[in-house]
Amino acid sequence: MLRGRSDKGHWFGTVIDAPDPQALGMFYHAVLGWEIHKDEPDEFALAVPGNSETYLAFQSQTSAPWARPVWPATEGEQQMMMHLDIEVGDLDVAVKHAVELGATLAEFQPQDDVRVLLDPAGHPFCLYANG
Repeated sequence: MLRGRSDKGHWFGTVIDAPDPQALGMFYHAVLGWEIHKDEPDEFALAVPGNSETYLAFQSQTSAPWARPVWPATEGEQQMMMHLDIEVGDLDVAVKHAVELGATLAEFQPQDDVRVLLDPAGHPFCLYANG
């Protein structure tokens, strides 16, 4: 464990830059079903149900103008810095529902048992069925 961490809690989360943190947060709220933990003008956070110390947050990008990532990676274009993997029971049903919620199915699909989708802000995420 990292020295210097607090004894009172072990917060762990991922923060995703977005042009509209609330809109993207509500999209993932619908996809994951996680609880809304924070809803402020420049930050929105979801917490794993029953565990508010594990979270997925969305914030406005302030260091540079927003640029949508491209998939697949293209030289000279904004590349994805990370992506989320979400296990599902029925890949076809889950993809259809994610698209209904606002995702876009990526044109390039590198694997037969995984579907790459783009969230409303353009971040790639993957749905996969295990087994």
